[in-house]
Amino acid sequence: MAKKNKLSNAAVKIGSAMGRAERTAHKIRKASVVAREELNDLTKQIDGLKRRLQKTTQRLKKAMA
Repeated sequence: MAKKNKLSNAAVKIGSAMGRAERTAHKIRKASVVAREELNDLTKQIDGLKRRLQKTTQRLKKAMA
């Protein structure tokens, strides 16, 4: 009976560790999705600022000419 109890305890510990690892993996995946979306938003903002800077540069060149 003692062996069965030890094996059961070991199985519970292994299962608990796997559950914690799985939860952590899910949290990391969710965080990576959010980070990817934020990166895409920042990229769009940078592209918009770049276009505005180009237009402003053109206006300045025309004004100085």
